[in-house]
Amino acid sequence: MKNIINNATSISIVSFLVFAFSCNSPKEDPYVWKSIEVTATAYNSVAWQTQGNPIIAAWGDSLKPDVRSIAVSRNLIALGLKHNTPVKIEGFDSIFLVRDKMHSRWLNRIDIYMGTDIKKAKEWGRKKVTIQYGIPKDSISPDVEAK
Repeated sequence: MKNIINNATSISIVSFLVFAFSCNSPKEDPYVWKSIEVTATAYNSVAWQTQGNPIIAAWGDSLKPDVRSIAVSRNLIALGLKHNTPVKIEGFDSIFLVRDKMHSRWLNRIDIYMGTDIKKAKEWGRKKVTIQYGIPKDSISPDVEAK
């Protein structure tokens, strides 16, 4: 009987440790991050800066000042910066999501959404920055990921 209790206690301790360490183990990043240098500008939800409804983005998303969103030039979409792609922008601590597209005349350009704060957008101006964008690992064939 004592052996059965010891075995049950040992199994409980081992199960707890496996559970505890598996919960605290770092999660694998689901993205392959690619870098590119782009020109970054800023835009706002005001009629004279947009086409149509100033709070509706090109893919139908509602733009909200507290949601970090960007618009991308159409040549960047072809590189993998599609709708909802996560983007890290040099100079910012948080991740932005691709929610809008720019006019086809622009190349290698992003437009950072800054709500209705026109002053903040003007202060940002136009800058060359390096961005990193995440391509889901499960969408990349193994031979492409190895390159």
